[in-house]
Amino acid sequence: MKSAHFRLRTIIASVLAAAVLGGCSQSADETPAAKTATSSSVASPATSASGDIKLVYVEWSSCTAATNVIKAVLEQQGFHVNAIAVSGAAMYSALAHGDADATVCAWLPSTQANYYTKTRDELSNLGPNMSGTRIGLVVPDYVTINSIGELAANADKFQNRIVGIDPGAGEMGITQKAIAAYKLPLKLVDGSGATMAAALKDAIDNHQWIAVTGWTPHWMWARWQLKYLSDPKGIFGGAEDIDTLVRKGLKKDMPKAYATLDAFKWTPADMQQVMAANQEPGADAQDNASKWVKAHADLVSGWVSAKP
Repeated sequence: MKSAHFRLRTIIASVLAAAVLGGCSQSADETPAAKTATSSSVASPATSASGDIKLVYVEWSSCTAATNVIKAVLEQQGFHVNAIAVSGAAMYSALAHGDADATVCAWLPSTQANYYTKTRDELSNLGPNMSGTRIGLVVPDYVTINSIGELAANADKFQNRIVGIDPGAGEMGITQKAIAAYKLPLKLVDGSGATMAAALKDAIDNHQWIAVTGWTPHWMWARWQLKYLSDPKGIFGGAEDIDTLVRKGLKKDMPKAYATLDAFKWTPADMQQVMAANQEPGADAQDNASKWVKAHADLVSGWVSAKP
């Protein structure tokens, strides 16, 4: 067991180190299985000695927005922040083993339940930074069915497929369960958030039927008229939260950063503003986050003035 544990930590460190060595700019609508980072010194365990903070996240458009906002806030306080995009599994493992400090994009209790269940005793959950999120199967509003169960009888109209995102995303596993529970003769096609959105745009431009794995908040709701298919069996669960998770010991090592992360709370409408800005041509996610932080000084002041 010790050998297996050592190998796991080595893999995590390698993933994070590779993210740094391959460092490139973020795309506003990239999704999980991301491979980029914003700066170096990631492979070593997270420490407070240099004032560095390592944030990990999956590159969903929502997580990109949230991570860059909290990054901007922490940098205003003088911290040097590394924002590291990794897979969902690596995000939880890095926090559990002290190789990263925090994430503000833990979709719970359903979407990332498989990762959280395995690591919850080895990290600290500071609770929701946003409530009222949702996941499910999404179709254009002109599609005349309204329930997941109706997909079976209309499979050919959907080209016998559901367009998904990264195969490692929790939502994909839940969708596979839905396919089995509803006995759907449709194949779940993996890709990324960007390829899902592109397929959705193409279908809408041609007034075709399409079903995709979707979530709220997401910029696509502002761009197109869409709807969730009802889920009578409750496979996708109800409303979810996005939680802030931190490594054990962060409160003692970096009390000010811990307090800010603990106080970080915003709404889907807040996030939607950042996400929409990130969809503009030539958008820079970090720059947009900084502008949002400056424009919402009253809200942000509550985060930075919090006591540990």
